[in-house]
Amino acid sequence: MGHIEAVCVSREKGELKSPVEGAEFRKDWGIEDDAHAGDWHRQVSLLAGESVDRMRKKMPELSHGMFAENIVTRGIDLCALAVGDRLMVEGGVVLEITQIGKECHNGGCPIQVATGECIMPKEGIFSRVLEGGRVAPGMSISSSSGV
Repeated sequence: MGHIEAVCVSREKGELKSPVEGAEFRKDWGIEDDAHAGDWHRQVSLLAGESVDRMRKKMPELSHGMFAENIVTRGIDLCALAVGDRLMVEGGVVLEITQIGKECHNGGCPIQVATGECIMPKEGIFSRVLEGGRVAPGMSISSSSGV
């Protein structure tokens, strides 16, 4: 079992997300007040804090939300998950994995340009909200596959 290190949102697509103290997740919609919410398969994005740590060795100034991730986890192996697996967040929020990875916009995000690498294409996880509720940093998160 892992925990949520950060929750991030943005009002507009294509802009960096900012960490928030918590957010409301709506069933079949995504995160309230986030640009990527809607009736589609990529309502919520996740990235492992361990992946961010690896990139911080190249870019120490990286902060949560710079990869446009909604949730940063710690202690759960997101890369071992498959489409269809579910993540359960303390308090009852349930996310279903719908996509693994996403190509950077316009041939390369600023992080890829600066470091030659971006982790979202291989390590970013996308999901839809099956059960809603409030999510905040510090809450536990676990997967249906036990990873």
